[in-house]
Amino acid sequence: MTLTLNNRSQSKESSLTQALRQIQHLNSKIAVLEQQHQDYVQKQQNLINAIAEICVSPIQEVQALRILIYRGEAACRQYLRSVLVRQRKTS
Repeated sequence: MTLTLNNRSQSKESSLTQALRQIQHLNSKIAVLEQQHQDYVQKQQNLINAIAEICVSPIQEVQALRILIYRGEAACRQYLRSVLVRQRKTS
């Protein structure tokens, strides 16, 4: 009888320890995701600032924002580079 109770007690403790480990693992994954999100938000804010600085017309700004939304950061940066090249050619 004592042996059965000890086995049950150890099994419960093992289950609790395993659950605690899983919770800690999930918490660390959440922390990583939160950091990645903060990095993403910072990049987007920097890109929006660059759009405001580089684009000389509202149409260019709207186009840059559309590209950012629909095609992503890399395509938006490429568009901004092309705008800069055109501005240098006209200067």
